[in-house]
Amino acid sequence: MSHSNDDDEIIAAARVGFLDEAQEMLTQFETALLVMEVNPTDSENLNAAFRAAHTIKGSAGLFGFDAVVAFTHEAETLLESLRSGELAVNERVTALLLQSRDQMERLLDEVRSGTQDPALAATSQSLGAELRALREGADAPAAAAAAAGPAAAAEAEAAIGAEGVWHLSLRFGGDALRNGLDPLSFIRYLDTVGHVQAIQLLADAIPPLAQLDPESCHVGVEIRLDSGATRSAIEDVFAFCADDCDIALLAPDASPADYAALLERRAPTPDAHTDLLALWAGMGLTLPLRTAAPAAGAGGASAAAVAAPSPQIERRAEPADPAAADRRDAEAERRGATKDRRVGAGEEARFIRVRADKLDRLIDLIGELVIASSGAQLVAETEQSPHFAEAALRIHDLVQEARDGALGLRMVPIGETFSRFNRVVRDVCKQLGKEVELQITGGETELDKSMVETIADPLMHLVRNSMDHGIETAEERLAAGKPAQGHLVLHANHESGSIVIEVRDDGRGLNRARILAKAQERGLVAPEAVLDDDAICQLIFAPGFSTAAAVTNLSGRGVGMDVVKRNIEALRGQIRISSVEGAGTTMQIRLPLTLAIIDGFLTSVGGVSYVMPLELVAECIEVPTECRQLGEPDDDAGGRVAGHFDLRGEVLPFVDLGRFYRHTPPAGGRRSLVVVHDGITRVGLVVDRLHGEHQTVIKPLGQVFQNIRGLAGTTILGSGEVALILDVPALLNLATERPSHGMRRLPSRQAG
Repeated sequence: MSHSNDDDEIIAAARVGFLDEAQEMLTQFETALLVMEVNPTDSENLNAAFRAAHTIKGSAGLFGFDAVVAFTHEAETLLESLRSGELAVNERVTALLLQSRDQMERLLDEVRSGTQDPALAATSQSLGAELRALREGADAPAAAAAAAGPAAAAEAEAAIGAEGVWHLSLRFGGDALRNGLDPLSFIRYLDTVGHVQAIQLLADAIPPLAQLDPESCHVGVEIRLDSGATRSAIEDVFAFCADDCDIALLAPDASPADYAALLERRAPTPDAHTDLLALWAGMGLTLPLRTAAPAAGAGGASAAAVAAPSPQIERRAEPADPAAADRRDAEAERRGATKDRRVGAGEEARFIRVRADKLDRLIDLIGELVIASSGAQLVAETEQSPHFAEAALRIHDLVQEARDGALGLRMVPIGETFSRFNRVVRDVCKQLGKEVELQITGGETELDKSMVETIADPLMHLVRNSMDHGIETAEERLAAGKPAQGHLVLHANHESGSIVIEVRDDGRGLNRARILAKAQERGLVAPEAVLDDDAICQLIFAPGFSTAAAVTNLSGRGVGMDVVKRNIEALRGQIRISSVEGAGTTMQIRLPLTLAIIDGFLTSVGGVSYVMPLELVAECIEVPTECRQLGEPDDDAGGRVAGHFDLRGEVLPFVDLGRFYRHTPPAGGRRSLVVVHDGITRVGLVVDRLHGEHQTVIKPLGQVFQNIRGLAGTTILGSGEVALILDVPALLNLATERPSHGMRRLPSRQAG
């Protein structure tokens, strides 16, 4: 029973690995097709797409995922037609292959969920039929090659093969099983490229039981395969065992001399000749081969066998002459270095897969270690022990290094998310009839993996909106004196302890008059209200707001932009809009680098501890005179909690946190003002006391506190007390709001 459980766990883990690799191959497949659509003559991208499809098909075959294998084979065969020159790359071909990519992903999702959808199977059938029809409608390559010359015609004929029965002679190497290969799985996989008409196992090399090594492979196989597939398609069935199997492949039109040469190679003695000929006869192979047998007692080949050309043997397991080795190396390179990919050569050897939940657990433990380290430092200060203090400081430094290293494990480049939009831009362009070039910069910028996954959907809305509302049609652009092709830029960079993501277009920009009129029509803004440009731009994030004249598949329902803002704010981020009418729009998203552990700046207000991100703190000063002249809070009037002050000639807004959170003001105590920033705006926060730097483990807010403005979470201090983490972007928005938008309003619930 334990063995069965272990096997099930191994298979389950391998299955997860296959699905992860398949997803990577789908990304490679899509990227190659998009580049191929723009540059049809680029054979490298065509080969990359073929290798990706072949890898998915081969791996799925090993696991017995027949639906994936059958459909992917159709796409792979079409790609092979493109590689051989039977079919030219055109818009119809790339569109159908991109649809095939989506269908492959749906089939893999079906494998992942363990369900079977008859409608999905029907789609595979219909789409597979379209792929076959496209392939079969191509001009015969042999005719085109014949026009180019006899050599080209022969090459084309060899590439496509012939209808009929192929002969495969396989001898698996002794290390095949040790290297994780199952000969039976490859033989079963032949059914995907044809029908196995006859098969014979050669077991004469198996040693006696006493000398048998169960980890060694001693078998060979002779197979008759009825198939109309190309030679390369049949060879590729055995791509994964290229170095552990000696394969001879004879086409249906192979001559008796070809079989004679194979017989000479496989059967070096007269008895072996006789046995192999009898085995072939039992498989239905009847050719005049006996003349090729060695003469009795001669110990050598007959003249016919010597004169016969060698069969086309592409791969061998045992050592051969240097020339053959060179040919095999060239073949491996042509097929995309399959061996290197399998064993993880080069860069891939430096990477391992780790379950996300294990990584999250590690981050949680590091967070608890940070809290425990703070507690140890507090005890060291209380005990006044120099040795204890020194040890606690050393632990603090090591914990900080461990924290940085653990957080670094969750950082991933955002370029992978950006690259998804190549397909989105391509499809939307086809749908809208627009010409748009997507430019991606800063893709190497790293962000917490959990945030990368969450930000993908908001970015999707922004990209689609830019293409639908922002970028004009080619005719409109030409009439406005612009190039016919629009430009859409996705950019990311680190700035002031945050990551900045921008979606920029050179389209028509925001029509502020139209936005304001629509908002007044919907009752979002009073008819007599006077709003500045930024306030008008923010109206597009109102729920249900849309300026689209008609509802389309892309927009017009007023759903999307409000969700974008809500999702970004849930990540403790903010979104800003910059637009010039007629010149374009920039949507800027600013996010924290991580959601787990940060360097914080600890303060206190009214006996309650507050933490703000250290990278957002610019400076600390004594409270200016202007900040002391707010007057006493008045419950009826709402009380003033904010205003402006002069910082070395610069007028900045400020928020009194004590008044904002309804703490009792200190009696004549000295207070401080902390100047915070977000890279653009600077705001002063008035606090009672400054406590300095503090490593902060972010804990989520409880349900009761989630509606309080200006709070992003909680943390635990070394003393065990709970501190509140300030949402600095929200406080910045609060401090820069107009009075009519709530500047005089106090929170309805006391935080603390």
